Amino acid sequence: MPPMIDEILKLKEEATVAAGRLNSADEAETFRLKYLSRKGLVAQLFERLKDVPKEEKPQLGKSLNELRKSLETEFESAKSRIEGQSKVREEVPDLSLPGRKRYVGKMHPLTQTAAEIKRIFTGIGFGIADGPEIEDDYHNFEALNFPPDHPARDMQDTFFVSDDSGKFVLRTHTSGVQIRVMENNKPPIRVIMPGRCYRNEAISARAYCMFHQVEGLYVDKNVSLAELKGTISYFAKELFGSEVKTRFRPSFFPFTEPSAEVDIGCIFCGGKGCRLCKYAGWLEIMGCGMVDPNVFKFVRYDPAEVSGFAFGMGIERIAMLKYSIDDIRLFFENDIRFLNQF
Repeated sequence: MPPMIDEILKLKEEATVAAGRLNSADEAETFRLKYLSRKGLVAQLFERLKDVPKEEKPQLGKSLNELRKSLETEFESAKSRIEGQSKVREEVPDLSLPGRKRYVGKMHPLTQTAAEIKRIFTGIGFGIADGPEIEDDYHNFEALNFPPDHPARDMQDTFFVSDDSGKFVLRTHTSGVQIRVMENNKPPIRVIMPGRCYRNEAISARAYCMFHQVEGLYVDKNVSLAELKGTISYFAKELFGSEVKTRFRPSFFPFTEPSAEVDIGCIFCGGKGCRLCKYAGWLEIMGCGMVDPNVFKFVRYDPAEVSGFAFGMGIERIAMLKYSIDDIRLFFENDIRFLNQF
């Protein structure tokens, strides 16, 4: 056996033990430089191969190649092991670090206000109904006593949806849901209709092209104006406090007769007069009235047999009053500084 074989075996044993003890990337690099680099111990043995007798070269060459491959395998295995250990250490949390603050989402003020309105009315027996936001002209206008040439149509600032008939709009109020409910149900009916509405208005601190509305409808035998006033007064006290006062002013809506605007005593100045109530002592919150008999005819109700009342309010308007907000645009800007206040 050539003497150099013993050196190869000893070097393999030494390097194998060394590879098993590697614990860091720096130690692995030192191992590579010592054994596998161009000037490493394996390369030095290859350099000596030229001086050995010719008949010994095949055996020694084969042994040196096996040595190099073996040490390269040991090196790659140790390197993978070290990288795996480093990854595990990186994934282990440092328990000495301070905790990270978690931000919990909050309910949007409009959602809060809508939920409060629903709670009040469902608590006195009202159900909740919904309808399409893209509405046909019949349900949005005609069945609500808006004839084709009625000037009240001009007050709505309508978004028309382009189609062949020109008969579809983005609903300007949730009143169309009243018609759909009455078309599919017989009295008694007691229901509120919350939802999004759209009007082609210039955006300002007081107006927006989209808004949220809640309308209510009660139809039965012998429903009176006194019941309407009692329902609205109860709602106002539940939402704004038991001391709040209500006032009903004559008004006009095509689908109710008689009609009224509802005011509450200014919740900011107690009715004494301030900038927010324009020194009148009152704040408008909704419109209401007794359902016009012509509306009942569209849904095949007999006005001689049933009567009813309806009311409608803007959720943004109620929220602005409840939370002292002076710009409607804040509801839609998603400013976290604003939303965090609720």
